[in-house]
Amino acid sequence: MFSDETAPLNKYVVLPKVELHRHLEGSLRLATMLDIARQHGVTVPVSLLNLSGLVQVQDQDPLTFSNFLDKFKTLRLFYKSPDVIHRVTAEAVEDAAKDNVRYLELRFTPVALSRAEGFPLHDVMDWVIASAREAAKKYKIKVGLIASVNRHESPELAEQVAWLAAGQMKNGLVGLDLAGNEAEFKSEPFYGLFKEARQAGLRITIHAGEWGPAQNVREAIENLGAERIGHGVRVMEDESVVSLARERGVAFEVCVTSNFQSGVVKTFESHPLPRMLENGLKVTVNTDDPSVSRITLAHEYQQVCERLNVPMDALKRSVLLAAESAFLGEPAKQELSASLKTELKR
Repeated sequence: MFSDETAPLNKYVVLPKVELHRHLEGSLRLATMLDIARQHGVTVPVSLLNLSGLVQVQDQDPLTFSNFLDKFKTLRLFYKSPDVIHRVTAEAVEDAAKDNVRYLELRFTPVALSRAEGFPLHDVMDWVIASAREAAKKYKIKVGLIASVNRHESPELAEQVAWLAAGQMKNGLVGLDLAGNEAEFKSEPFYGLFKEARQAGLRITIHAGEWGPAQNVREAIENLGAERIGHGVRVMEDESVVSLARERGVAFEVCVTSNFQSGVVKTFESHPLPRMLENGLKVTVNTDDPSVSRITLAHEYQQVCERLNVPMDALKRSVLLAAESAFLGEPAKQELSASLKTELKR
């Protein structure tokens, strides 16, 4: 772990949680990857320790954008069969449930999951939906799914994903996300697509203000219709964008360890999350890629309280805010919020 464990982690494990920003592709267990490699002939190191170096950020690694993204080059080798996709989805849901996450929005990239073996996009989506639904029932956790498309891929490919997603809303697919290389690729080619997705009923979250400037957050809100921003920490570089986000009630899906490991912030303690709270922004706490970062959501809660000096009461408010910002129907959202309020008062 990248943490100095300054308080018993169990104090945070027992808290009921909501996670709005977790990538399926960054949630694979190491032991599962070794099993898949043996069964499907994937060429990777045969030890957990050596495999960990390829797919997880290590203490000695350079804390850069390129090192973080390099982990996914190896991860993409593992999606070898429908059974594999079913398994990794179910395990991601199980891991969240074990961490006392009551509601999880799990985002996945159908194009990435399909590429290893050329699976049809609609099949990949069906497999993730079926497995998430079954695991949610088994582990007694609510799960919403978000389909991700990438800036560096064609709008035509993104359109295929978006319309497949719109057809699956009745099956728990709740939103559409734009992710990928924000530093080098613009969001403008996707404006029309996201407008149509909103009109179809999909909820919108956009990766912005992570490796790109605050202006990207403005574009996400004004031109893509973002209700939530993935990361968004560079919003603090422009007071006018802070004001816009505050006025629109946009929620930020902040992932502190991920931001440190990928070089968005130079030191952990300089992370702007406390300043975002002070400026009245809606801040939620998330893992991003728990396996890649070697963390849990409880770990992130601990880091926010113990290293960023955010009071426990403020952390609890962020849990409730995450529930209020969830892409749920109003009755389900009210039920979740009421349950969390009762538990967090204990």
